[in-house]
Amino acid sequence: MKVIVLTPPTPFPSEREMIKEIIEEGIYRLHLRRPDWSEGETRAFLESFSADQLSRIVLHDHHQLSEEYPIGGVHFNRRHPFVRHYHLPCSISCHTLEEVQIYKPQVNYLFLSPIFDSISKEGYGSAFSLDELREAGDLIDQHVFALGGVSLDKLPLLRELSFGGVALLGDFWQHAATSHYIRNYL
Repeated sequence: MKVIVLTPPTPFPSEREMIKEIIEEGIYRLHLRRPDWSEGETRAFLESFSADQLSRIVLHDHHQLSEEYPIGGVHFNRRHPFVRHYHLPCSISCHTLEEVQIYKPQVNYLFLSPIFDSISKEGYGSAFSLDELREAGDLIDQHVFALGGVSLDKLPLLRELSFGGVALLGDFWQHAATSHYIRNYL
């Protein structure tokens, strides 16, 4: 099962070092999700990483920076609607099974959320019942990553449901005193 880590909305001290460590530990991708950052702030962040590390970083905003940096892809969402990029891996956020059906053939992978009640967003509850997810077995495969309320204790269920990976936000950053926590997911 592949692991993607999303950055929290605001940076914290030593974050860049932590990101470098989890990339070295073997996460599949790091999604840079900073909706309030300017292009300059995003560029300054990217400057902190080697070309090899950049190849694992996916941009949620300022996609045009993909022309300047060897990043690992671009991500589409409600702020940035889908436009196919043939020169870069693409991913997208989906909130319904219908969206999964539409976008899965067009992207490299996608997030389906919220699978469980969110850890980082209070009041953001699961959008799917367990029965709905089981019935969607033909749609959920290695290209679909579970997002929303994902924690270590839920990994066996997510594997059973055939998710290709997990996208971590709240659980990882709340427990990530060291990069070693990511090993529990890998």
